Amino acid sequence: MKVLAAMSGGVDSAVAAARAVDAGHEVVGVHLALSRNSGTLRTGSRGCCTIEDSMDAQRVSALLGIKYFVWDFSERFKMEVVDDFIQEYEAGRTPNPCMRCNERIKFAALLEKALALGFDAVCTGHYATLEEHDGNLELHRSPATAKDQSYVLGVLTTEQLKHVLFPIGAESDKATIRQEAADRGLAVAQKPDSYDICFIPDGDTQGWLGEKLQEEPGDIVDRNGRKVSSHTGTHNFTVGQRKGLHIEQPAKDGKPRYVLEIKPATRTVVVGPQAALAIKELGGQRFTWCGVAPQNPEIPFEAEVQVRAHAEPVACTAMLRDGELMVITHEPILGVAPGQTAVIYVGTRVLGQFTIDRTVSAVSPESDE
Repeated sequence: MKVLAAMSGGVDSAVAAARAVDAGHEVVGVHLALSRNSGTLRTGSRGCCTIEDSMDAQRVSALLGIKYFVWDFSERFKMEVVDDFIQEYEAGRTPNPCMRCNERIKFAALLEKALALGFDAVCTGHYATLEEHDGNLELHRSPATAKDQSYVLGVLTTEQLKHVLFPIGAESDKATIRQEAADRGLAVAQKPDSYDICFIPDGDTQGWLGEKLQEEPGDIVDRNGRKVSSHTGTHNFTVGQRKGLHIEQPAKDGKPRYVLEIKPATRTVVVGPQAALAIKELGGQRFTWCGVAPQNPEIPFEAEVQVRAHAEPVACTAMLRDGELMVITHEPILGVAPGQTAVIYVGTRVLGQFTIDRTVSAVSPESDE
């Protein structure tokens, strides 16, 4: 099989490429240049897609004896991920850029180009597994629960599952991969994992957004619409935020308030008690099924929902209703924001995902009185 190995320059994708070679595939390595002004060096584990990462991927490819290329996806990355991130914050939502990158770059743009060039599949270093049941492919959690990345792969479609490989997905821990890399003589064996948003390597999301979005002052109100303070721009807030609110009128019970909702159209930030962050219902119209969809998704079914990459899954009842995929949780989830991605699981299988458009609090506004 002709396989394109997506090589980030890290240890996981390096070992994945090596295993694809061992499996007898015809492997070609490719590193994605996602920024026209990529940094030369990483700062510890911050940032990715730097020139250093590209050089690390090239050295691994040379050691494996495979061809290596750098593909410039920077323009598409800017439009599909960076600009989308800005627009989502401007609309008062909290996006997940890693989900967008997987959806629109790594498993859309990259896979499309790979197939057009005659490759059979793209392999990556993600921790997740593919299983075949009744002739259909399913995406499942990795046994390496601490490293499981099935959540960020929830955007994969049925057709895309047919053309992806996860050579290291069934491993039980990261230490095994690092040891294998060292045994193979790969210099990236002890390279730190990257984290934070790759295009904001210093981690200062609000400062970065402040340079991109215009300050538009507005009111901070409670859930009953009473003004309690003012702000300089809604993009400075995220749902669940407690610090930096500068509330002028303390709550009657003396307890701190938290951001519950952001309304850019009226330049309003809604705050309330921590208890009001408990969400019992989520819904979204932008959804996809990962593998075969339920035979009749309009009939409520039992599942689990996960709203962050490393969050604990929560038991729920899911259903498709009036063009919206929605879940009602058995126990409330704290601090869920529109724009986040909800991934639905049945056991270890990823069933589908949706971008959260709306949430329903388990606590009524009357309780704020």
